[in-house]
Parts: sequence; C-alpha cells; structure tokens
Amino acid sequence: MALQFAAQRLLLLKETYVVASRGVATFKLPELSYDFGALEPFISGKIMELHVTKHHAAYVNNLNNALAQYAEAESKGDVAKMIALQGAIKFNGGGHVNHDIFWTNLISPKDFRPPSGELLQKIESQWKSIDNFKTTFSAASAGVQGSGWGWLGYNKGADRLEIVTLPNQDPLSTTGLVPLLGVDVWEHAYYLDYKNVRPDYLKAIWNVVNWKNIEDRLAAAKK
Repeated sequence: MALQFAAQRLLLLKETYVVASRGVATFKLPELSYDFGALEPFISGKIMELHVTKHHAAYVNNLNNALAQYAEAESKGDVAKMIALQGAIKFNGGGHVNHDIFWTNLISPKDFRPPSGELLQKIESQWKSIDNFKTTFSAASAGVQGSGWGWLGYNKGADRLEIVTLPNQDPLSTTGLVPLLGVDVWEHAYYLDYKNVRPDYLKAIWNVVNWKNIEDRLAAAKK
C-alpha cells in the first residue's frame, strides 16, 4: 500500500509514533533529553522553545493531517489527491525526521566531549584533522541557498563519511546515506541569537555537538 510505503520510509530513522485506531500512523513531538536552556550560551532557551514547540510541532501536525488525508483519498481510490499530497508528506515528514535527529545530535556544553574511536579515525583519515572537518562542514552548510540542512552521512557501500547539503526539509536518507549529524540552517534555528550571520551560528554549534550520539549512529549503521 502506498501509505504504508511512505510510513516505512519515515521509519528508517528513529521515530516516536503511535498507531491511531483507524490504522493511520500518527507521529508525536519527541521529548528532549535536556531543558530548552541547556545549550546556552550557544543556542538560547528561547530559540529552542520556539524551534521545538512551534516549528517542529507544525511539521508533526501537518504530517499527521497529510497522512490522514492520504488515507482518505486512498480509501476512495482518488489517485490525483494521493499524488497531490506527496509534497506535503515529503516536506513535513522530512521536517519531523530531520529535527528528530537534530535534537539528539546536541548536548549541553557542560557535558560536551570531543569525538573519539572509529568516528574520529574516519574524520582524520578523510579531512586530516577535526578542525579541517569542521571548517569544511561549516563552509558547505553556510553556502546553502535559502533554507536547508548540512549533513554528515555514512556511505555504507564505500565505508566512508560524506558531507552533504540538502534544501528545505529533504531528508538525507533519500540520498542513500545514513544520517549521523544534521545541522539545521533554516533562519528559525539561529536568527534570534545570530541574526542573519549564519557562519557565526555554525561556529558556535560545535560547542554543543553530541559526538557520542554520532558515534553511536555510526556503529549502528555498520552492523
């Protein structure tokens, strides 16, 4: 079934969801493992509160609405309506998936520790140093035109890391890469703190990157 296929694509990543009584997957806003203000002074509590409760919540609500409409259209055999809803499912589903990863990629600066193990080895092998990696990642992400994301992904076939940028809310998994680190470069992710100076935000965010989470994602991808 087309609806089931769409849901399975979203569930390639860790999701929090329940199944509604009529069989339509209903996605929920995840609970953060830290307080809104935990990332200060690098990301303010106000930004985090708005980002989670307004922006991410909107993606979740719009995704659920689109899936419900899709299910209704599918039950009626309305293929034109099903096709018309694909854009909303992709955009809002991607917004939910991307943010679900992003929140786990962040950690309080008091709990920060640098990368280690195989992740660090791969970074140093491909970019010579962690600083070179950060510079390359930040430059690529700063260059996103308009809204989008910077990603560090794992290429399972080549057993290597890749830096990729994607527009809007397109999820990295659609490229065949396993997402390890995603950085939101939509202005709503940083404007209250950094105005329109995206490079300053990208410089600051390295102070709250949860390298343990990224290492765990790499280990899971290699199994």
